[in-house]
Amino acid sequence: MNTIFRKTLLGVAGLAFTGGVFAGPIAAHAAEPAGKPVAVVQADKPAVDMGKLVPHGVQGAQSKIDLNDEQTANAKAIIAATKKAGMPERAAVISIATSLQESKLENLGHLGDANDHDSLGLFQQRPSSGWGSPEQITDPEYSTTAFLKGLKQVDGWQDMPLTKAAQTVQVSAYPDAYAQWEQQAADLVAQHWNS
Repeated sequence: MNTIFRKTLLGVAGLAFTGGVFAGPIAAHAAEPAGKPVAVVQADKPAVDMGKLVPHGVQGAQSKIDLNDEQTANAKAIIAATKKAGMPERAAVISIATSLQESKLENLGHLGDANDHDSLGLFQQRPSSGWGSPEQITDPEYSTTAFLKGLKQVDGWQDMPLTKAAQTVQVSAYPDAYAQWEQQAADLVAQHWNS
């Protein structure tokens, strides 16, 4: 397939996908797409390659929550920390999906009796496990950087399904739960990576 034809075809596929993501119902994320989406194209921003954001396609049923301003700001903070660390968009997708699972993108302080041990912040990291002090862990940039440092130590994380990469860093009691947030995380990265 020649390069011009391929780019044109991929661009059309990306536009078709964008229509479904931004105009379609939430249920559109529940089923796996027939083909792998290629790009999100917005008139005022460069395209983000969805193939890089979700290289394996989403795994299983997807969940989605409406985000308030604080949660959106936390997603943007994760993206900014990922860029600052020099890591690619896929690392931001894994980080946001992890935070969606762990805290619904809320920077949680100590929850008293409802707290899981001494877990805090966006990623529910634990001071007693060496993630940092409570003040550090509840700083979105620090906690994201700590998560990304762990991710960098996972050999082949770029080629792993999201849930395996996240679980290797987080060591959760629910290792498969991260996968349900992959589409929303990818959508957030596509929307905010170039903003």
